[in-house]
Amino acid sequence: MQKDQLLTRRRALLTGAATLGAAGVAAALAQGTGNRAAPPPPVPPAAGAQAARRPLKPSEYRLRPLAGYGPPSTAGSTPVRRQPLLRMSGRGRTMVLTFDDGPDPRYTPPILDTLARYEVRAMFFVCGGMAAENRDLLARMADEGHVVGNHTWSHPLLTRLSRRRIRSEMERTCDIIEKAHGERPAWFRAPYGAWNRAAFQLGAELGMEPLGWTVDTLDWTSPGTATIVDRVEQGAAPGVVVLSHDAGGDRSQSVRALRTYLPELLDSGYHISVPRRQYA
Repeated sequence: MQKDQLLTRRRALLTGAATLGAAGVAAALAQGTGNRAAPPPPVPPAAGAQAARRPLKPSEYRLRPLAGYGPPSTAGSTPVRRQPLLRMSGRGRTMVLTFDDGPDPRYTPPILDTLARYEVRAMFFVCGGMAAENRDLLARMADEGHVVGNHTWSHPLLTRLSRRRIRSEMERTCDIIEKAHGERPAWFRAPYGAWNRAAFQLGAELGMEPLGWTVDTLDWTSPGTATIVDRVEQGAAPGVVVLSHDAGGDRSQSVRALRTYLPELLDSGYHISVPRRQYA
């Protein structure tokens, strides 16, 4: 198939997958998630070249929730969740790609380049300290339609901080995102996936929803580009939220992996989209 025909096909697949509005997002499953500290499930064997050409199917590569505090409170404009949202709902085979810890001038630009090539938008959970030094990258994210979320200022373990420190970490990051991206964040993600009651409450007070993930690429362990690709493809399923990183270490494998799995997801019929509004 010619290159122009492939691009036309991908654009067609993306039609109608633009934002997950409040109606679609409100049906998301409010389940918790683990993070680096949690022992990952067994890594599925590499799919190989032939397997990569077959339609992608769901696998067991999922993380189990760590946190859970009962049903959410609906007081105020933003609900106080008791668990981070683990996945998204939407029409068709919709997936969400997320990148944590940036922006980093070494790895974020090539990730943005790949997303732009395939006309795909993603979510970037940025650390305020990194954002303050790379405001141009947040401005580019805004120009290209990406969603920027709050990943605290310095990536601390929130469960060891006072409420005052947690608020400071979140609020300072909200402020820098607003200045550089043009709007305050509607989403936040706790570093290390370490959520507690204070984080949920303070996040809601700042107008943000907590988002976890469904598939962890564990790219921060530098497992190899092929392994990262395989984890994304084996975990692909409607509503999946994929966790990767664009900073915090050498993320060259993550950059190369995205160049491989993104076109394969699109060719397999997946829509890669982002939530644009917080929950009602």
